[in-house]
Amino acid sequence: MTDTIPYEITGREGEIEFRKYPELVLATAGSDGNDSGFNLLFSYISGNNKTQKAISMTSPVITSQKIAMTSPVLSGENSMSFVMPPGMNPDETPVPVDSRVKIVTLPEREVAVIRFRGYARPKDVAAAELRLRDELKKAGTETIGEVFLMRYNPPWTPGFLRRNEVGIEIKK
Repeated sequence: MTDTIPYEITGREGEIEFRKYPELVLATAGSDGNDSGFNLLFSYISGNNKTQKAISMTSPVITSQKIAMTSPVLSGENSMSFVMPPGMNPDETPVPVDSRVKIVTLPEREVAVIRFRGYARPKDVAAAELRLRDELKKAGTETIGEVFLMRYNPPWTPGFLRRNEVGIEIKK
């Protein structure tokens, strides 16, 4: 069973769930939109790091059309990120051997999320993003950065059982 990163639900508005996430440590790699970063990241958590230490898989896997390596806001190039296990701080996180894998720390933050099922096809992600942005606009909630996709299940999970979410950082 894969651990899921912890969060606190701080409210709901229609289809949106508002969450407070603790500081997160991510292993991030560029991706061409076809999940090419997955193999790099899986290799990293399987022990392709300077300590040769295996790291537990944690969900969700986060993909973003943009991610800035210098900021806590997910924005910049296409990317995929694995969340390090809860309690693993940046100082304990093994240094990647492959320079295409970067370790990024996101501070505690508030996020608005909409959940959906299926294979997270681009049209389904775009539809969920549109619903999220529309509902946040109606609620007068200000956002920070870009929308990102969170996928919680292994690739062999049937679509009707898959949990996916689109989220965006918000100002509270």
